[in-house]
Amino acid sequence: MKKRQNVTIKGTKDGIVLHLDDSCSFEELQKELDEKLSANQKTQAERQLTRVKVDVGNRYLSDAQREEIKNLILQKKNLVVDDIESNVVTRAESDKLKAENEVVTVARIIRSGQVLEVPGDLLLIGDVNPGGTVIAGGNIFIMGALKGIAHAGVLGNDQAVIAASSMQPSQLRIHDCINRSPDKVQNNEKREMECAYIDDNHQIIVDRLQVLINLRPNLNRLEGGH
Repeated sequence: MKKRQNVTIKGTKDGIVLHLDDSCSFEELQKELDEKLSANQKTQAERQLTRVKVDVGNRYLSDAQREEIKNLILQKKNLVVDDIESNVVTRAESDKLKAENEVVTVARIIRSGQVLEVPGDLLLIGDVNPGGTVIAGGNIFIMGALKGIAHAGVLGNDQAVIAASSMQPSQLRIHDCINRSPDKVQNNEKREMECAYIDDNHQIIVDRLQVLINLRPNLNRLEGGH
């Protein structure tokens, strides 16, 4: 009877992918992983660093177990771990992901000195006055005038956007980019229904709202029932 393979190694253009079985014991997995990597290493000549991606399927790994697998791989010459992926998350991680993907709706005016912060997307029905600040882990949508500070993507999302009915901010921030002096409007023309996003040059651009249809198609979350 053929022995069950707990570890499979697949080569890709970016390196190798290790698929680790999620039904065997962790000790069995470690042993076979060590054996497979050692055998694979002997059959290959000296070369530059190979990037490794690890897929553990439906197995939950503690931080300590992740470190054990990572260190085992790093002991082999020329291997560097890019990522360890698992389909399983803890309740705390699940709650965090849920919060970061929820839209929080707030109806109020953010006055000078006030700060409103949410973990996910923010839909503000009201104005952000000069000196007021709104912060979101995701996108910021303001049905009113933005005259204060808006910081979207604060948790590291550089695809986040800021949109407002009237865009007159004192400062725009998306992820780690800052636009301290938005373009001045000619002849005191009102800037209505505009958005801000990070372009390919890692600069914050303010443009008409309609550009988001093509630039950020993932905003259509409800399309198709999702």
